[in-house]
Amino acid sequence: MDKRRFSLLLLEPGEIYFEDFSVHMQICEHNVSSSESKHSSPNNEIVTKLDGTEIGRLKVCSKSIVFDPQDHLKPIIKILLKECCDIKKYENDTSNITPHRPGYLTIVQGYVPDFQAGNEANTNVLQVTCSTYVEIFEGNILAPYKFKNNKRTFLFSLNYAHIKDCLPLVSQLFRASTLGPVEQNQMVASIELSRQSLVKFDPLWLHDLDESIIMETTANKITPLVMNHGRIVLSTTTLYYQPFNKIEPYHILKINLCDIKTITKRRFLLQHVGLELHYKDNYLYLSLKTQSDRDSLYLALLAQPTLQLTDSHQEVIALQWQNGAISNYDYLLYLNSEADRTFNDLTQYPVFPWVISDYASTELDLSSPRSYRDLSRPIGALNLERLQKLKERYDEMPPPKFLYGSHYSAPGFVLFYLVRKYPEYMLCLQNGRFDHPDRMFNCVSDVWRNVQTNMSDFKELTPEFYDVEGEGDFLDNLKGIQFGYRHDGAKVDNVLLPPWAKDRRDFVNKLREALESEYVSANLHNWIDLIFGYKQRGEEAIKANNVFYYMCYEGSVDLENIHDWNERHSKEVQIMEFGQVPKQIFLQPHPKRNLPTVSKSLSTPHVKWRCLDKMNISLEIPGHKEAVTCVKLSADGRLVASVGKDSLLKIHNAISATRERSISLSNLPLSSVVLIDGTNTVIAGSYDNTLIVYEMETGRIQDRVRGHENVVSCLVTTHNRQLLVSGSWDCSVRLWKLRLPLLSLSPAQHLLAELDHDDAITALSVNKVDTLLATGTSAGDIILWSLTSYSTVKNLPGHKNSVNGIDFSNDGTKLVTCSDDQTLKVYDLCTGTILFSKCMIQKLKCLAWDGTTLLVGGGQGSLYLWNLKTVVLVKEIEAHRGAIQSICATDDGSLIVTAGDDKKLKIWR
Repeated sequence: MDKRRFSLLLLEPGEIYFEDFSVHMQICEHNVSSSESKHSSPNNEIVTKLDGTEIGRLKVCSKSIVFDPQDHLKPIIKILLKECCDIKKYENDTSNITPHRPGYLTIVQGYVPDFQAGNEANTNVLQVTCSTYVEIFEGNILAPYKFKNNKRTFLFSLNYAHIKDCLPLVSQLFRASTLGPVEQNQMVASIELSRQSLVKFDPLWLHDLDESIIMETTANKITPLVMNHGRIVLSTTTLYYQPFNKIEPYHILKINLCDIKTITKRRFLLQHVGLELHYKDNYLYLSLKTQSDRDSLYLALLAQPTLQLTDSHQEVIALQWQNGAISNYDYLLYLNSEADRTFNDLTQYPVFPWVISDYASTELDLSSPRSYRDLSRPIGALNLERLQKLKERYDEMPPPKFLYGSHYSAPGFVLFYLVRKYPEYMLCLQNGRFDHPDRMFNCVSDVWRNVQTNMSDFKELTPEFYDVEGEGDFLDNLKGIQFGYRHDGAKVDNVLLPPWAKDRRDFVNKLREALESEYVSANLHNWIDLIFGYKQRGEEAIKANNVFYYMCYEGSVDLENIHDWNERHSKEVQIMEFGQVPKQIFLQPHPKRNLPTVSKSLSTPHVKWRCLDKMNISLEIPGHKEAVTCVKLSADGRLVASVGKDSLLKIHNAISATRERSISLSNLPLSSVVLIDGTNTVIAGSYDNTLIVYEMETGRIQDRVRGHENVVSCLVTTHNRQLLVSGSWDCSVRLWKLRLPLLSLSPAQHLLAELDHDDAITALSVNKVDTLLATGTSAGDIILWSLTSYSTVKNLPGHKNSVNGIDFSNDGTKLVTCSDDQTLKVYDLCTGTILFSKCMIQKLKCLAWDGTTLLVGGGQGSLYLWNLKTVVLVKEIEAHRGAIQSICATDDGSLIVTAGDDKKLKIWR
């Protein structure tokens, strides 16, 4: 063990370490002579010195006093205050002194210690008499504590302090120990508060003269099973944590605000009072008194200009995972963090699923679905026979009902798996003892069998089972701890692994390989729905057989408003020990992951889009007298058609930049245009409510029809060239049947359907297989329509302002939108979930994408190039002066055209 053996883990959960003193210690034993009965007077006790003087530190804590000897081979002695008979200043009574043997004195009512100075006794001594005490880490070996039931008197001679500095505090805490748990906690809290008021923050600790203090508050520093009280001071450049005791390796922790990477709000004991800071390679997890205190510190931190947080993962990681840019392992770590699970709190430790179901075979076949656990069911519902018994009990139960009487993650379950790596945590949790050898984590296959059959065992796994960097160190008894012997005489040592695992490294590597497998990737969203998503609670949880005890859920208990200390203490203990359901972070079904085979095939035709970071302008065409409103390319990339507010339709050759047609189609501005592939036909939409059919070969307007009751704002055709879709400010979308060659476009013959909306239509898009239509409105609404039934398929959570650009991915699984509210969004169309949302610094006016690479035009002329597989902004180009109103690209991305308010068309290669 380390030389620094004392830690807060040696104390009871929530116990406070106040102060320590340098002392010499001696122990005296109390014996009653055999001729006396057990009712003999205390005056008949014989008090005998047991050992010589020990030098060490006396730790004064809220429920115990602890002697930490300087000799690390000697045991730490912990004396619970509730087990003490008497605590007082030692009074030297030399009456009744009788010689015992040289160097020793035996007395009837007292004992004269060795550390007296000549004939004048040293009275700067604390005398503690107890009925039992605990010896910890004797021989400097980490082992179960030894509980001694012999009456002892401990004499502590203070070396540098006076007895008046120590005795009043110890006496107060001794009196508190005679009270009930709640009253004791109240009294200790009062003592703590009065002592904290004496500890001040010294302004001399500030870094420089320009630094000023913004706020001060108190908080608990949270580490596994431990809370340490301290003061938080926030200045303009630094966050300070000043512990109220000397247990930390520093007198004061200084965190430069510029070193902080992330600040995350957390729950602690199901209350919103936690704050976790990630700085450099470290974490500081704080629990404040109330949610208001936490939020005040959070807002004060964010208000400091020197704080430069990294971009929130929330904006990018879901889409990265779905596209295969990050692993299942990293995504589960992210979801755990979003759901307030942290490695600093064993009550909310990250939870991972069992994924392998075969722990008996000599070879593990990861290509076979039979090797995997059913991820659509909670662990308690895998065995249908056990589930039936649980449901019968559930049906007979009065409200609040629960299906499972224990949880899938709790401190005891976490340490069940990790006891070999963190034995000191288990000793803390179980009052100095390890679990019975037969109940420990001895064999992987036994645990898997138990979680499927036992009526009270439903635990999932921890991240360590899939952490290849940790190499499965939690599976071997690397510290050589003596855990005892099982019923068959076998020593508890390393965990017995399945036959298919060569060693612990191979075991973890294969589990990780299974976690990243195609089968798990295709089904992991089902498990996410159960743990973090819409099947976590309510009716969906009941349908999924996923109901736990009501106190596991956030919102079930409001500790801040429980004023009865007995009730609050009881609730805190239950919440801490039983297990907590993660914060619910998805209210809709979670999107599936794109499997590698699908992703690969979809990306093949668009390899050139991946090189757009090297795009450069090749041609600039000053084609219009007013702002260009819409631009379209022919399928072969040869022709560019554009319309503008000058009412002109212009057609240019994209290769030579020569103009082939220029015609005024209306007395009012033109808003939109489409080229009918394979024909010489162009259709334009006008502010005069008309649809205009123009024949390029003859240079004639073939037809002009009143298409809507207001401005025709946008046009799109289906890919099979059978439908024209028009949108208007009259809040309607109309579907027109195209009969090629297109000579006319009359409502009587060609209008198939009208789709009504509540607001003006501003954007349209049709998926690649012509089954879905997406519409965007001036109010920010986004609606999916069926092109076969002409009915609404889904309303998506939209924007706060006008939707200006909308498009489907090539595989039809996602939709991208941009808006005047400056945000870019990507939706999963199966679930309606927002996979990605990014707020830019300018309004976003138009877009084009191939499912991976995205081009977005900004309201101030910026052209943004995004890789939406890795979710990275690859490039930003100042493309136009004024807003970019339209973007189009060939299918292979080899040619791109932008148009804007500066009246120009720009061709990029």
